Amino acid sequence: MKDILDFLKEAEVFFLATTEGTQPRVRPMGFFMEYKGKLCFSTNNTKPMFAQMKANPNIEICAYSGGKWLRVAGKIAFNTEREARVAALEAMPSLGKMYNPDDGKFEIFHFESATAHFSDMQGNNREVKF
Repeated sequence: MKDILDFLKEAEVFFLATTEGTQPRVRPMGFFMEYKGKLCFSTNNTKPMFAQMKANPNIEICAYSGGKWLRVAGKIAFNTEREARVAALEAMPSLGKMYNPDDGKFEIFHFESATAHFSDMQGNNREVKF
C-alpha cells in the first residue's frame, strides 16, 4: 500500500474511470487517503460519478509521474462511517470548502479488492494485489 500512496502523492493528480452504461467516463481527481488500511477517495453523492459507481462498482485509476505510471483497478465499496469523512477533512482541509461530515452528500469510498500495476516505458511491470 505504501508504494501506491507514495506514487499518488508524487503524481498529485490521477484519473478515475467509471462507466455509464457502455460509455467510459474519466475525470481528474486529487484526493486520496489511507483509512483503516484501505485506499480511499471522496465524491459528492449528487454527481453522476456517484450514480455510475453505485450502478457498477468496478473502477480504475491511473496516475503518471516521471516516466512511470500506476493503474489500479478493482471493486469499490462506500464507507458510511462519519469518522471516515472527518479523517478525509483532516487529510485534505480544503475539502471543507465543499463538504462537512454531516451534510448528507459527502461520500467516502475505497477499493474493496484491487490490483495495482506499476509500469514504465521500458516495459517493466510490477503487480500488487490488495
